[in-house]
Amino acid sequence: MFTVAYLAEQIGGEVVGDGMVMIFGIAPAASARAGDLTFAEKDSYLAAAEASEASAILVPAGFQSAAKVLIRVKGARIAIAKVLPLFFPPEAHDAGIHSSAVVDPTAIIDATATVGPHCIISAGVRIGARSVLMGGNHLGRDTQIGEDVCLHPNVVLYAKTQVGNRVNIHAGTTIGSDGYGYVFDQGRHRKMLQVGNVVIHDDVEIGSNTSIDRGALGSTVIGQGTKIDNLVHVAHNVVMGRHCLIMGQVGFAGSTQLSDYVVIASQSGIAGHLKLGTQATIGAKSGVMRDIPAGETVLGYPAAPDKQAKRQWIAMAQLPDALRRLKALEKRMNGTETL
Repeated sequence: MFTVAYLAEQIGGEVVGDGMVMIFGIAPAASARAGDLTFAEKDSYLAAAEASEASAILVPAGFQSAAKVLIRVKGARIAIAKVLPLFFPPEAHDAGIHSSAVVDPTAIIDATATVGPHCIISAGVRIGARSVLMGGNHLGRDTQIGEDVCLHPNVVLYAKTQVGNRVNIHAGTTIGSDGYGYVFDQGRHRKMLQVGNVVIHDDVEIGSNTSIDRGALGSTVIGQGTKIDNLVHVAHNVVMGRHCLIMGQVGFAGSTQLSDYVVIASQSGIAGHLKLGTQATIGAKSGVMRDIPAGETVLGYPAAPDKQAKRQWIAMAQLPDALRRLKALEKRMNGTETL
C-alpha cells in the first residue's frame, strides 16, 4: 500500500486534498472500493469516479473535485501506466537451471538467469543476466539473448537468432523459422534455402503465436522499442524501424521496410518489397500494395489516402439510391420516346 503523496511523487503529480490517504489498489470506477485509486480522463468519467467508492482519482491538470482526493498529472493514462507496476510488480523467478532442462555444455548462461522446466539450450547459446525462460523453450544453436529478457512458455528461437535487452516474447511465438521461398523448376516448386537469421533489438515486445521468419541471406530485423501484437506474421528480410506498433493478425510479405514509428492496425496485409515512411499509419483491414510516404494515413483495400478512401466509402453507400434514381430516369425517358 502507498500514500497518495508517495504515488504523486513517483509520477510527478500534484495532490489536491489529503496526501496521507492510503491506497491499496487500482480499479476502474465501476468496481472501485475504498482504498482504491481510479482515473478519469474526461468530465463524464470524473462524475462516475466521484460517485464510486474509490479513495482517490488520478486526473489531468485542471480537474477539480469536492468529493475526492485528486492526483493531477499532465496525462492520466500515461500516469496510470507508470503506477501499475508499483501494485503489480513483475513475477519473481529463482535463478538457476531446472533439472529437466537439456543444456549443451558449450552454452553460456549467466548465473542470474532462469531456465525453466523442459527447455532445450543448444550449442553456442548465450543467455544474459536476469533473463528468464519460463518453460518448454527451445533455443537453436548460436542463439544470443541479452539481459532482462523474458521468454514465455513454448517460445521457440531458431538458430542464430539475436535478441537484445529487455525483450518480452509471449507464449507460442516462433522466431527464425524458415522463410517462404521457392523457385519453379521443371514442373515443381524447388525450395530456396533460407540461411539468414532474425535480429530483435532492445525493448521489443512480441505477442503470442506470432511467427517471424529468418532472412533468406541477411537478417529479418525488429527495431528498438517496436511492439508486435498476437497472431502476426513477418516474412523473411522484413526490416522494421524503431517504435513501430503492429496490431493483431497483420501479415507482411518479404523484404518490406518500415521506417520509425509506423502504425499498422489489425488484419492488414502488406505486400513485399515496399517502403513505409516514418509515422505512416495503416488503417484496419487495409491492403497495402504501394510505398507509403512518411506521415501518410491510408485505409481500405487497396489502401488509399484516408480522405480519398472515406469519400469512396461514402460514394459506395450512396450507390443503391443512385441506381434507383437512374432506373426511374430510364423509365421516364423510355416513356417519352414511346410518345
